[in-house]
Amino acid sequence: MNNLKFITAILLLSFIGFTSCTDEDDKINGEEENTNTANSQTAKNLERSSMHDGSYDDFLDDASCSSILLPVTATVNGTEVNIINESDYSTVIDILSEYNNDDDSVTLHFPLSVKLSNYTEVQISNQIEYNLLLSTCSQAQNAAEEAISCLDINFPITIFTYSLNLDQTGSVVLESEEALYTYMNDFGNDEYFAVNYPITATLNNETVVTITSDLDLQTQITECVATDDEQEEAEENAETMETILVEGAFKVQSFIDASIEKANDYADYTIDFANDLSCTAEHTTNTTIESVQGTYEVTSQTEVYINLTFSGNATFELLNNSWKVTSFSQSSISLQSTTNAAVTLVLSQI
Repeated sequence: MNNLKFITAILLLSFIGFTSCTDEDDKINGEEENTNTANSQTAKNLERSSMHDGSYDDFLDDASCSSILLPVTATVNGTEVNIINESDYSTVIDILSEYNNDDDSVTLHFPLSVKLSNYTEVQISNQIEYNLLLSTCSQAQNAAEEAISCLDINFPITIFTYSLNLDQTGSVVLESEEALYTYMNDFGNDEYFAVNYPITATLNNETVVTITSDLDLQTQITECVATDDEQEEAEENAETMETILVEGAFKVQSFIDASIEKANDYADYTIDFANDLSCTAEHTTNTTIESVQGTYEVTSQTEVYINLTFSGNATFELLNNSWKVTSFSQSSISLQSTTNAAVTLVLSQI
């Protein structure tokens, strides 16, 4: 019980800095450009950007506000896996991705240790304590208080400090995310700070951007968080579409190539998508005609894509392409070639 209370306190302390407001917030930009209080939006942006980001092992723990410290043992879809280091993550991912329409399950073996968003390491003794962690993480996400994972500030950076009458009192060079988080989390209410711009940051698409002001920092964060939301929505849509593919059989309703409708070339075939990422085109009226074998893969970025690869049949090899999903429903999937927007394909469920 004491351990449970301790974990609760640590988790609350991780996020409490975002729940308080003072009248000082109105002085964010005072008389000195880019000067900020401990409760300013810039302080929150710097603190959230420098939190420990636990999203890299979400496939294992489903908790982006913490990460599991290795080694750990987990039962993944009924298979016990000893995860000694990060190279063992691939074993877990391979098991989870073996089939695309099964109900994946990961059962963690306790006790285990986690690193929280405030870099504190705590031991979790049982499922009750772990459920508390998940609940607190969910609350932080709902309140937009979790780590910002789409933008990584490049270090070192310099922060200037000012007295309440805006006289410069000093400066500090910060070399890491943890150092920045600690500094901002401990920053007092009796002085101001200002970032020594320009600084650079790396977005999650590996683009490096130069940031020249507090407003610029806010803009970059707003844009990359919006992109993150689009990617998350696209990932959910990809999973939904995979389920539709596997649970149905399809016909080529339309295939326009070089402005010519070629659907009739496929009129006597149905395409079945299996849950092992294989697909088969079968002739519906002549069983002596050999089926056409292929593979498929559904991926997502901010859009959903499907890659089709058939072999051994020139007609079906025309469908080999990376397709963008322009719309989909339980009955129909509309696709557009990523290399030639004039080439389109519509699959209709039968």
